[in-house]
Amino acid sequence: MNAVRRGERSGEGSRLRPRPGRVRPARGYVDGWNWGTVRMPEGAESSKDALLRDQLQLLERLLDKTVRAQEGPEVFELVETIRRDSIKFHREEDLEARRTLEAVLRTLATDTAIQIIRAFSYFSHLANIAEDQHRIRRTRSHEIAGSPPRDGSLARALDRALEAGWSADDLWRFFADAHVRPVLTAHPTEVRRKSTMRREIAVAGLLDERGRCDLTPDELKEIDDKLERALLVLWQTSLLRETKLSVRDEVENGLSYFDYTFFREVPALHNRLEDRLAELDPELDPPATFLRVGSWIGGDRDGNPSVDAEVLTRTLRAQSARAMEHYLRELGKLRLELSLSTVIVDVSDGLRDLADRSLDRSPHRELELYRRAISTISDRLAATSESLNGAGGTTDPYPSAAAFRADLEVVHSSLVANGSAALTRGRLRRLRRAVDCFGFHLASLDMRQNSDVLETTLAELFEAVEPDSGYRDMDEEDRIEALRRELGSRRPLVRQHWAYSEGARKELDIFRAARAVRDVYGAEAMTTAIISNARGVSDLLGQAVLLKEAGLVGGEGGGEMNVVPLFETITDLRNAVAIMDRLLSIPEYRRLVDGCGGVQEVMLGYSDSNKDGGYVTSGWELYKAAVGLAALCRRRGVRLRLFHGRGGTVGRGGGPSYDAIMAQPAGTVNGQFRLTEQGEIVSGKYTNPALGRRNLEILASAAIESSLPGKDEDAVPESYLDAMERLSEFALAAYRALVYETPGFNDYFRASTVIGEIATLNIGSRPASRKSGGRIEDLRAIPWVFSWSQCRVMLPGWYGFGAATSQWLAENGRDSSLLQEMYREWPFFRTLLSNMDMVLAKTNMAIASRYAGLVPDESLREAVFGRIVAERAGAIRSALEIARADRLLAGNPLLARSIRNRLPYIDPLNHLQVELLRAQRERPDDPDALRGLLLTINGISAGLKNSG
Repeated sequence: MNAVRRGERSGEGSRLRPRPGRVRPARGYVDGWNWGTVRMPEGAESSKDALLRDQLQLLERLLDKTVRAQEGPEVFELVETIRRDSIKFHREEDLEARRTLEAVLRTLATDTAIQIIRAFSYFSHLANIAEDQHRIRRTRSHEIAGSPPRDGSLARALDRALEAGWSADDLWRFFADAHVRPVLTAHPTEVRRKSTMRREIAVAGLLDERGRCDLTPDELKEIDDKLERALLVLWQTSLLRETKLSVRDEVENGLSYFDYTFFREVPALHNRLEDRLAELDPELDPPATFLRVGSWIGGDRDGNPSVDAEVLTRTLRAQSARAMEHYLRELGKLRLELSLSTVIVDVSDGLRDLADRSLDRSPHRELELYRRAISTISDRLAATSESLNGAGGTTDPYPSAAAFRADLEVVHSSLVANGSAALTRGRLRRLRRAVDCFGFHLASLDMRQNSDVLETTLAELFEAVEPDSGYRDMDEEDRIEALRRELGSRRPLVRQHWAYSEGARKELDIFRAARAVRDVYGAEAMTTAIISNARGVSDLLGQAVLLKEAGLVGGEGGGEMNVVPLFETITDLRNAVAIMDRLLSIPEYRRLVDGCGGVQEVMLGYSDSNKDGGYVTSGWELYKAAVGLAALCRRRGVRLRLFHGRGGTVGRGGGPSYDAIMAQPAGTVNGQFRLTEQGEIVSGKYTNPALGRRNLEILASAAIESSLPGKDEDAVPESYLDAMERLSEFALAAYRALVYETPGFNDYFRASTVIGEIATLNIGSRPASRKSGGRIEDLRAIPWVFSWSQCRVMLPGWYGFGAATSQWLAENGRDSSLLQEMYREWPFFRTLLSNMDMVLAKTNMAIASRYAGLVPDESLREAVFGRIVAERAGAIRSALEIARADRLLAGNPLLARSIRNRLPYIDPLNHLQVELLRAQRERPDDPDALRGLLLTINGISAGLKNSG
């Protein structure tokens, strides 16, 4: 065994000993790892997948070589044995292989276990890279072959729009009005480090290069040598963060996706759209910039005490600096490209004026007026960057991004007017569009705070000016009237030099900071203030009053920031329409909406509604809320924009974005939506620019297609709605009965999952719970879902469906034909079941039984786990019957193949995690057991992908 090194090797650690207390199989439970495992049909792997298979085998060989060289033959042989037995069991249902595997895993010393965990974890990371590259190749091959454009592509969406009767003018008007925003968040499900991500990016580039044609043997060997070195660096890089992330770290992580993808692909998407519309009508102006990137990182203070006025200001400064760096870098390259001489070409008067103002007086560039003009622009932009950071300079800064854009337009117009129009279609075109997309602020930063905090702050303000107001004791109607008066009043509610509490001062400071950064970086820098846990009209009016005090709404031009409620629980979703109806009837509030262009944005919480009511009921209540809000806004003459608070996993609203948007009810999109991009999903979607391009196109194409005429909500039969309502009632009762009404369930959850250990993983800046006390009600939805994913139960993504369908069928004579028809004809129901199908394919009750064995109370363990096993069996039976399928993922062979390839590498990590949980809980001060445990969390998360 090699010596201890690199911080992930324990010493002569203890052994992971087998323990008593395994769960006895519940009735109806098939005792085998492969129960419910996805199987590929014969011949499912086509020749198109041969390169993927070859690359996976190559990466496996290189990783094996690295492990043997770094850790010695003993560890390598253990890795081989575990992998061989796991694969053999999965593919051949060999129970002897299972027993051998369990015996090996349960007797490993901790230091050896850590190296085994690292090997299997890295394979999961490498498999992700290979599969991503395979998807990119498949897409490129499809496009090169001239095949019809695929669903989710911009080309297919535009074709469908034309088929639906839209003209080029219609499309131009659509984009002039559309508003699509992926919003980056820093929720703690991202377990990958930037250090490993950079190495993985290098591996992806080498695999892409290796997959190209016409490589010589020497070139191929050179690539393989580089891959081997890249894997060695990966192996010698810690998978774990040694310190907890700060908000500043999260901001920096978020900014990296602009370098990886957004700077290039967001402008490119708009340019492709511009080209297509020009083909349809060359006289049309370029379409508006409708897709931009938003962020919560540095502005979301709900439950995160680290976010304050200083953090918000520093975040905008960092964002702006990254945008300026990009613009200056591109201007430098453009200056080198445009070496045009006035001996050969003429220039416009505007261009000549820019050149005359240049500080570059070199005689070599006396006739190169474009270069001199760009030097003027660069110098002024550099001065702007310094000015935004509080520094002065000798060059006048740009007052706005629009002024910078106007100078670029001068360069563009001069080239067009003087026979060089082709030169405008390269770097200059991308830069002009980038300024439209990112401005001086890079991404609009949302503010978010919990309604309870806002309420407490308002109470202090009222008590300061009206000591007898009794705001804390007012009922809802009295609060509404008091807040209406303040919105219509000119008096300041905030008293200078008043001794407010620390919490109130912090809130007031952050509103003032928001006003300041908007003054510096432009109004687009911050456009939205979100009230999480919104429960009544007074929550929104109260937010508006606090914004008014900072000068952020209620000016002469009306409202400047959008006041956005976040309806999270089942009850709040059911009350959403009534709350917004009352709110929009209040003249003081309606003026704010009209001042924001007549748009009312409403955020729907997928995560917390799921934790509150389960998968089926959450999906249904979100659907009904969207329908009701759309009808209300039409009646009130207001435009609705829905903000979908989706997570990565299905239990938090995840799943394919295209399907999710297309499944939205008619009249709820209309080219307007925002959605959160969270946790590991952000890195999975936007680290690779080719995948980023595809994901951005999905958002754009779904915005178009879901807004086309002909999607009529009245077409959903009443029988579908009635059936769904009944299913939801049954599912809610089953879910609540387990999670909230079963005595001891919280104890079961905390003993059988890694929820207690997640806090030590250094994966986010905020605590796992909103409040102390350990109740499930107070736990954030993210660690709730993440914990159930780790133990392979995935409970938030399916629990309640089996009971619901069973009861519904009992009421309807066991006739499933209506549910089968709903699956065929109704996108909402089909997407609901499709996402659940994916989740169920990743569950494993045999592995889950080992986690259940960690629960010390045997009667509680048997009762809860038995119910989970029975409900899962019912969910699978019902899902297969409704979809008329013979196996999970029958309609998604690519995902089935991916899961089949991964399970033999994930399962050993689960078994090791169980043993390490035992060891760590018995010896909580043992750093080796904790490190091994945290490594398993990383590896399982990578293998399952959308797990948090």
